[in-house]
Amino acid sequence: MPKGMVLSFAAAAAVCLMIALFIQPGWLRILFLIAAVILAFVTLWMTMLYRAFSYNGNRQMSRQIIEGVAEYVRLPSAGRGLDVGCGSGALAIAVAKRNPEASMVGIDRWGVEYASFSKRLCEENARAEGVEALTSFAQGNAMKLDFPDETFDAVTSNYVYHNIPSRDRQAILLETLRVLKKGGTFALHDIFSKAKYGDMLSFVQKLKEMGYEKMELIPTDNGRFMTKWEATWMALSGSAILVGKK
Repeated sequence: MPKGMVLSFAAAAAVCLMIALFIQPGWLRILFLIAAVILAFVTLWMTMLYRAFSYNGNRQMSRQIIEGVAEYVRLPSAGRGLDVGCGSGALAIAVAKRNPEASMVGIDRWGVEYASFSKRLCEENARAEGVEALTSFAQGNAMKLDFPDETFDAVTSNYVYHNIPSRDRQAILLETLRVLKKGGTFALHDIFSKAKYGDMLSFVQKLKEMGYEKMELIPTDNGRFMTKWEATWMALSGSAILVGKK
């Protein structure tokens, strides 16, 4: 949860409240008051998320998830992996640290809603963790990756695809798998609920029929990365890691 997004909602709530206080009583004031209350509740929820995911907080859920996903990514010597939607670079860096004989590429669109994340931040974080030589970062679009087929030895991502407006997120997964080499592995962590992805069990079966091996959809909202209660109030129910080999 980017700090900038939390601050933006807080500012919007304050603006709505100020407008409501300064305009004449009536239905318009009521609308602005309702908006201020809703935005205030959203800000509170996002603040709780920010604290739970913060690397500096007590819960440090983000660290647990990043390290947990990175455990599934194995790269051969001199191999190269791709992190789709790298954000601050955390997952790419964690994978690089676990695979010091290989390298990682992180891509992200770094939109205005995630203004606190950037290519520069990724590079600074990689430098701080001592893996700047093993990582590189670039602007990219998860829906149309700027790489030829079978470019990478492994692909990974963490809570990316569900944020992309799409009627067919399974197609986005296939686009990520397109750039994976034959024999390469993948670990894709997201909210794989039916509302967001449709029937994922059928998708797993489809991948098997396409020749993918060792396919698993491993739930992470059952105690692996978070408790059921945490997944519920954080709106993360359905979280799972899709892993396998091409």
